[in-house]
Amino acid sequence: MTHLDATHAARFMALTTGHLTREYPHKLDHVLDGPEDARTPRELHPIFFGSFDWHSCVHGWWQVLRLARFYPDLPEAERVRALAAEMLTADNFAVETAYLARPSARGFERPYGWAWALALHGEMVLHSAPWARHADAFAAAFARRFHDFLPIQTYPIRVGTHYSSAFALTLARDWALTHDPALVTLIDTRARDWFANDADCQAWEPGGDEFLSSALTEALLMSRVLGQDFGSWFDRFLPRAAQGLPATLFTPATVSDRSDGKIAHLDGLNLSRAWCWRGIAAALPAAHPVVERARQTAELQLAAALPHLGDDYMGEHWLASFALLALE
Repeated sequence: MTHLDATHAARFMALTTGHLTREYPHKLDHVLDGPEDARTPRELHPIFFGSFDWHSCVHGWWQVLRLARFYPDLPEAERVRALAAEMLTADNFAVETAYLARPSARGFERPYGWAWALALHGEMVLHSAPWARHADAFAAAFARRFHDFLPIQTYPIRVGTHYSSAFALTLARDWALTHDPALVTLIDTRARDWFANDADCQAWEPGGDEFLSSALTEALLMSRVLGQDFGSWFDRFLPRAAQGLPATLFTPATVSDRSDGKIAHLDGLNLSRAWCWRGIAAALPAAHPVVERARQTAELQLAAALPHLGDDYMGEHWLASFALLALE
């Protein structure tokens, strides 16, 4: 089975530090309330102005900090620590947090960026560095967004893109286990409301621009929420998984043009499916008939995507984070 090692870590950190401070090209999530709001990415976001878009920069930082902690003696890790000392200042985080108070920012990066912001904070506090707690208020603001929004979100968003409810709740729940027990309770309640009765999933995927499996991401979330009851839920949800059906969930997606930002999402789909299948296999009873097939499928998905992380900037600016999810 393919696992994270120092070679992967060095490659991922080198790729990502190459774009964390690359401001252009950039795709802003920004509402202009007037001409004074027409500002550059760096002016708006003194930390997260790189990596093509805000959320990719956030999870790029999560990735390199995590790898630097796992492999502190690599030369690439030294570069990460130097960049963190320069960028992750209290003043910079204060500006990033203040941006959220704009009236037009209520839906800013919801929910994908919200979840990655929490994941980044969860990683930062594990470091012995002056900047380790600089994101506390930043994370608290995003946690409050989840607390305020989840009770009014009547329906889940069942897609394989940034709007996925299941993906965001999975990351947010992992953070909340340590930092916000009330948010764990809220997430578990919403997940059960939305997904507990799902059965015989047809898995009409992948869509042409999806980087998540809506089916498998839901299953991964429910493996966290249901604990020992997950096996029976999974058997209802994907009753033919032991036979490799629906076949699309077991077959790597074809990526026809990695210079197209949307089509390049499909490399991420293969990586995120590997992450999900490994998590599902770990959550099922050891003797469950899907376990071995899930592990084998994860290997196929990884083999399809790992060689292509740096083929084009449309994938390079974000794929290594999903490779880390899958390998770790």
